Order: sequence, then C-alpha cells, then structure tokens
Amino acid sequence: MDASTDQELVHLARTGNLDAYGAVVLRYQESVFNVCYRILQERREAEDLAQETFLRAHSRLHLYDAERPFGPWIRRVAANLCLNHLESPGTNLFPLADEENTVSPAPTVESISDNRETANQIQKALNSLPPRYRVIIELRHFQELSYGEIAETLNLPISDVKSHLFRARKILAEKLNETSN
Repeated sequence: MDASTDQELVHLARTGNLDAYGAVVLRYQESVFNVCYRILQERREAEDLAQETFLRAHSRLHLYDAERPFGPWIRRVAANLCLNHLESPGTNLFPLADEENTVSPAPTVESISDNRETANQIQKALNSLPPRYRVIIELRHFQELSYGEIAETLNLPISDVKSHLFRARKILAEKLNETSN
C-alpha cells in the first residue's frame, strides 16, 4: 500500500480498511510526533497526543477534504490537540527537555557549557511563549512550513500567521535579550 496516494488510502480507510489507515499512520507518524513534541516539549505527552491525533483523525475522516493534501490536515489536528492540552485548566508548561535532547556537545569543555546554556535559554524563551505563538514558531522554523501551509494547518488567514509570527519572534528576541544582559 506504500505506493498508494494519501487520498486513495483515506478513501479505503473511510470504507473500513484498517490496513489502509495503518499505512497513513506509518506515513505521518514521525511528522505528527515532531509537531507534538516541539509544542509540548515532553516526550511522553507528545507520544500520547500523537496517538490521540491518529485516533481522532480516524473518527473524523469524513471531515477530510480529499481534494486537499492530507499532511497539513493531520498536522492541524495534532497542533489543535496540543494547543487544547496546553490551554486546559491545570496544565502546566512542561520543564526543559532532558539533557539528551539538547544541542550536541562541541569538543571543548567551554563550548559544551556554552551550547547547553544557549540551548536552555532558547528553550526557556520558547516555553514561555503563549501556546498559539509557540505553535507558529514550531511550524515555521522547525517543521519549515510556508505561511500558506501554516495558515491551512491552523485554519487562520495568512495575515494572522504573519502577525503571530512577528509577535512571537519579537517576544523571543526580548526574552533572549533579557537573559543575555
């Protein structure tokens, strides 16, 4: 089934073919997990919400427009689940990622320390962003989506994507500037 298009697989999945939906999951599991992990910054939560993304998407395949690409649709489901999770009462922002997820160390002791400090500062600044801005940064800079793809993924006008990205970058710059002073 790997040679099938997303639309063909989704059509088969809509008719109850679980193997077809399994192929869709295999095709998109890495990108969905990456979206969840970048937003949540916690591996177990990202794994849980990535799995929830595919369960929710399966139950809502009837809402997917087969004339459009599947990737942005499934990433929008993941991003919205993560945003809802972060914005729900009682949900705390997650701590910094474990050391195993930081920047790879350079050969010298000084550069190892500098890299970790810089990575921690950036991570703290990213974690302090409002969830909607964090998602925009994730999709643009880590998933490398275009403005149009982000707009489609989040169901926002392109002008909103640009203004959210501008505000998010400004806040990040201010926070990073504060920590360097």
